[in-house]
Amino acid sequence: MKTALVTGCSSGYGLAIARHFHAMGWRVVATMRQPRPELVPVSDSLRVLPLDVTDEGSIARAVAAAGPVDVLVNNAGLGLFGAFEATPLATVREIFETNTFGTMALCQAFIPQWRERRSGTVVNVTSSATLAPFPLVAAYTASKASIEGFTESLALELAAFGVRARLVEPGYCPDTRFAANGAGRMQGLIPNAYGGYAQGVFEQLGNVREATRPIDVAQAVWQAANDPSDRLRFAAGADAVALAQAQARRDVSAAACAA
Repeated sequence: MKTALVTGCSSGYGLAIARHFHAMGWRVVATMRQPRPELVPVSDSLRVLPLDVTDEGSIARAVAAAGPVDVLVNNAGLGLFGAFEATPLATVREIFETNTFGTMALCQAFIPQWRERRSGTVVNVTSSATLAPFPLVAAYTASKASIEGFTESLALELAAFGVRARLVEPGYCPDTRFAANGAGRMQGLIPNAYGGYAQGVFEQLGNVREATRPIDVAQAVWQAANDPSDRLRFAAGADAVALAQAQARRDVSAAACAA
């Protein structure tokens, strides 16, 4: 039986991912900053461990307690919505500490055991904001785009050891605690000058017809973890799939023009 360790399992994508892998017959280590075992099925094959991805000691303890892991799912992340000019750099650094450096730290913690076993997979969950520009999420997008480039390079350097790196790019999902969890740090990030513009953006989000669901992300992560090919990117959710397809068409068109 294979084992997956999933970060950020207290709600949303992470909780759906942990439940899905467990339902598919895997051992699961569901991690969260404040453990809430009642959120997941009671099972000998599903454990809940405390993990703060921004704390080196917490990472070391979680890795030691988890034991051998076949798949790491870096899902833990912080949301941020607001005008960049009003966003304190301290807040930007907080976003990067979790979304970017936290992901990198977990990869660094697990790569040695995978390299020695010559097997293992990391699935880094980013965002469809990396597929097409979206307003008022500049800092958040930067934190996720950094992981896109990081994973592209990491996949190449780990391939020689039989270790794989994958990206899952979820679309917009209103059914997560993205906004609620970030409400405190987002206060004051929409100055009056941006009020009308921001209202239009909110209305656009409210009219999304095919938004991403947590189960869409869980299924995409499952596919990414088990796909035997060299495929790097897996869009999650109808809106993200549409953006990925549009990006692919643009790439083909650009290549044709260059030729």
